[in-house]
Amino acid sequence: MGSPERFDRDLDLNALLAGFPSVRLAAALGSLLGEGYLLRDESGETVLAGRGAHPCEGGIPLRHQLDDVGTLSAPTAAPENLRAAAALLELLFDAGARLRMAADLHLQAVHEDYQVLLAKHAALAESEARYRALAAELEARVASQVATIERNQRQLYQAEKMASVGQLAAGVAHEINNPLGFILSNLATGRGYLRQFERLSGLLESADAAALQDYWRAQGLGGALRDFAALLDESAEGAARVARIVADLKAFSSVDAAGEEDADLNEQLRAVANMARPRLPAGATLTLDLAPLPRLRCHAGRLNQAFLNLLLNAAQAVGEDGDIRIASTATPGGICVSVSDNGAGIPAALLTRVFEPFFTTR
Repeated sequence: MGSPERFDRDLDLNALLAGFPSVRLAAALGSLLGEGYLLRDESGETVLAGRGAHPCEGGIPLRHQLDDVGTLSAPTAAPENLRAAAALLELLFDAGARLRMAADLHLQAVHEDYQVLLAKHAALAESEARYRALAAELEARVASQVATIERNQRQLYQAEKMASVGQLAAGVAHEINNPLGFILSNLATGRGYLRQFERLSGLLESADAAALQDYWRAQGLGGALRDFAALLDESAEGAARVARIVADLKAFSSVDAAGEEDADLNEQLRAVANMARPRLPAGATLTLDLAPLPRLRCHAGRLNQAFLNLLLNAAQAVGEDGDIRIASTATPGGICVSVSDNGAGIPAALLTRVFEPFFTTR
């Protein structure tokens, strides 16, 4: 939008009459002066003329604010009519000047308002650009913080997982060490018995019955034979315990499972209970009340981890002589597994936070 024109400038005849319809003005002059009137500007150029008008000398000068702006001539009109028409035109000049001034003032006000709006628009555009830059920076910082939080959460989860695995491994190692200990002891005793029977085989080759009997009685080989059978039974029982622990650990971790599988949750609960027993406080009991269940299509390893976490939480809640109970039952809507204990329980203020990821009171 360009700059407005100055409203205090000198106006020529055309500018003074620009706000009035030229057809109506020509008709009015024709009625007052006849068809021979001629209206010219200060340079002599014709502005309005009747049909019979022709250039002539003289005429009445037309003035506006002490300045000559043109002449009006009408050879056939009465002098008083010519003066009246000139006075009327000068009145129109004043009205036209005021109209032009009002228009210029309005145009200037509009121009100034437009410039103010342009300045405000520029300020808003600059503010918007700063806001967009700030928003982009904040978004990048939020994304960075979210990535950091997620990374820390993964690290915390892995640390908790490794701690749980370490504690579980310690418990399993303790459970395996007991049967392995007496298996190794029995093997050492059996090796001693074997050396005695090896010496007996040398006496058998000499065919000295008296010497054989003396050796048999002196070494107590009759009792050794009976004890050897007991050693084998104890070793077999210990090996079976080790095999059962390995089977429970295998069932708990579901190392052979690829995705979902049909599982007996009671078997999974027994395996998890065996894994958790070494972690119970001294004197605490773990009771299983398992009803027959249909097989369930599930991720057994994930369920086992959830069951183990529940048992470990219960083990932390109960003290010595505490009681933990695992129950399972088939319902019309599916399968229900519950873990209960007689520990202190969860404070009411924390009940709303038990499902928050990574929330812990430890």
